Amino acid sequence: MTKGGIISVVHENSLAQEIELVPGDKIISVNGQELMDIIDLSFALADEEIEMLVEHADGEQEVIGFEKDIDEELGAEFESAVFNKIRQCANNCYFCFVDQVAPDMRSSLYIKDDDYRLSFLYGNFITMTNLVKQDLERIKRLHLSPLYVSVHTTNPELRAKMLRQKRAALIMEQLKALNEAQVEYHTQIVLCPGHNDGEELDRTISDIINMRPYALSIGVVPVGLTKFRENCYPLETFDSEGAKKVIAQVRKWQQKMREETGSAFVYLSDEFYLLANEELPSASEYDGFPQLDNGIGLVRNFVEQWKNTEIDTKDYEKPLALDIVCGKSVGKIIKDLVAKMPIKNLDVQVLALENDFFGHEVTVTGLLTGQDIIKNLQKSKQNRPRRGIIIPSSALREGEDIFLDDYSLDDIKKAFSDEEVKVADDGTDLKKLLTDWYNIECSRSKAIYTWQSNAAYTK
Repeated sequence: MTKGGIISVVHENSLAQEIELVPGDKIISVNGQELMDIIDLSFALADEEIEMLVEHADGEQEVIGFEKDIDEELGAEFESAVFNKIRQCANNCYFCFVDQVAPDMRSSLYIKDDDYRLSFLYGNFITMTNLVKQDLERIKRLHLSPLYVSVHTTNPELRAKMLRQKRAALIMEQLKALNEAQVEYHTQIVLCPGHNDGEELDRTISDIINMRPYALSIGVVPVGLTKFRENCYPLETFDSEGAKKVIAQVRKWQQKMREETGSAFVYLSDEFYLLANEELPSASEYDGFPQLDNGIGLVRNFVEQWKNTEIDTKDYEKPLALDIVCGKSVGKIIKDLVAKMPIKNLDVQVLALENDFFGHEVTVTGLLTGQDIIKNLQKSKQNRPRRGIIIPSSALREGEDIFLDDYSLDDIKKAFSDEEVKVADDGTDLKKLLTDWYNIECSRSKAIYTWQSNAAYTK
């Protein structure tokens, strides 16, 4: 099969439409350059005179020549940003979440990507254990910055052990190579009790701090464990006391960095504060939320969105009973926000759900399944006459109305056909829905992480 990028969408009044490209066309090369991914395509199109080799759906190939402004975009979307195969993970990590996914789910949930291109394009974290010399040369030549690197530990022996991959021991050499190429990067530590915490965590934080200015931040997230751990390495999760110790340990580093640089540099995921029942850091303490998509600061961001949304607090004429669905860990915070709403005839119940599908150790909203949601909504309906249901968009697949277990939003609407089911993206959406239920329709954004991320449960 000929390599290239297959077009899925051609935008109206775009350059792609002007040169008569259509969905299904495959762009093979531009000005003689073969294309590995959308990165190659973007650089190749940064010219004024273009010769594009296109293969149509019937297999016929055509060279299309045209002129364009140097910064004019093509105006097309592709089936994948990677035109050749996605780089697969070469590790067998102790804590890999993909190894803990339930059997017989959709195939995409079992893909272990570790592709530097997806890191640059979408912020996916990579371990870099599958990088070869040519990859580093391309990263340097195209200045693919910033990247997102799963470090976990800078102790070479421990990292090789935890990732069960000899090349994992090269992490500091690889970070130094990025520094030499002047490529910036954010880093992540998935913290496993008894392994890379304690003194090892101090060592890792110190080593990454010494890689500044190209190291931009450190995100520390707790290991996530599901009930599907047969044949997996035995691990434990953090309890409340363990979370408090991590918070105290990291706080010392944050204070040190604030004194020296004005920013914390190292940030803890929301789960630590929720587990420890400690107050979340203020919005300013997240320094612009550099790792928001990694589940770090999502709850604070949600609360700030809620607080900054101005509403008309007029009462409802008739009783209105609504259920809000969310994960267990964030339930108390949403309940506290809702309890302060002075709206007459509004009866709101926050369903902070136990995750029966993946196991009760999993408490984030982003890993709720359709079947768990339906089951709990059925129980809730027995207690009072409910008018509507609010579903968090973070529980749905990006760009689609599908949950992790392939239940759909339509399945929920069919199960509760006498009620309205609406989706909220963030704190602003939720507040508007509660205060003007009959008139507000929230549109889905492209952001997958909103109320609380499942990113803490990935490599």
